[in-house]
Amino acid sequence: MKPKLLQHGRLPPTIESRLAHDYNVQALWSEADAKEFLQTRGSEFVALATNAISGASRELIAELPALRVISSLGVGLDAMSLETAKQRGIAVGYTPGVLNDCVADTAFALLMNVARRVSAADRFVRTGQWPNASFPLSSRVSGKRLGIVGMGRVGQVIAKRSAGFDMTVRYSNLQPVADVAYQYVESLSELADWADFLVIAVAGGAETEHLINAKVLNALGPRGYLINIARGTVVDEAALVDALVNRRIAGAGLDVFANEPHVPQALFELDNVVLLPHVSSATEETRLAMGELFLDNLKIFFSTGRVTASALE
Repeated sequence: MKPKLLQHGRLPPTIESRLAHDYNVQALWSEADAKEFLQTRGSEFVALATNAISGASRELIAELPALRVISSLGVGLDAMSLETAKQRGIAVGYTPGVLNDCVADTAFALLMNVARRVSAADRFVRTGQWPNASFPLSSRVSGKRLGIVGMGRVGQVIAKRSAGFDMTVRYSNLQPVADVAYQYVESLSELADWADFLVIAVAGGAETEHLINAKVLNALGPRGYLINIARGTVVDEAALVDALVNRRIAGAGLDVFANEPHVPQALFELDNVVLLPHVSSATEETRLAMGELFLDNLKIFFSTGRVTASALE
């Protein structure tokens, strides 16, 4: 008998196909009344497959009394009630590590783009302005000061990338990170005041909501750039829009937003911001690796009782 698995949120077609081969899968979104379905059949499922956006709330987990394992495609855990899972003894697997390189690459793509005005220059050429005007000067990247908010797996790869640009790195974190040579700065405002580029690489959730606020943005100042490849909730989006519109910061490169896929209308008219549709890990290679780890978390659990990459350890 295949284990009964509830799928909450869409996954890549290849992953869904492999899940269907190995498990007895029920898609929660296909039910006309999900609440009624869970009340009547929630006790059947021993596994939950989800993603970083859909997660697994305390309420959902409560409707699954037989649940033994959750596997989530992604690294974001802000939509996952880890405390509830831990209390119930439910294993939680996710997909860290395999996306570090591509997320760090995207951080630098945004940094380079907004500082050197790559997208703005492309629009300048495409709209036929070049024969009649000179494109404005941009800002140099090499040799500048890079502040990283969050020196975890991704933050450390971003710092590594900066060496190729001869940048000086300082970072802020919940606490200093062992075996990291970069200077630790406890105050976010102090780090922002020092930095030419402030890159956000922390986890989302209540603990980091609006960590980057008006005070931090004002400290970053009119020559500083904000890069966010973490979660939109980490930034006070209203304060950021105001800072960009009024040029209190030089610009921003954003892959994430507070209410995705909805982006503040005011940002569309600005030439000092680069906007991406949450694609920092969206490469074929990384998504393949994420998918394999996602599936391994389930496979290994049903043979050993443990997931390959645990979000609870």
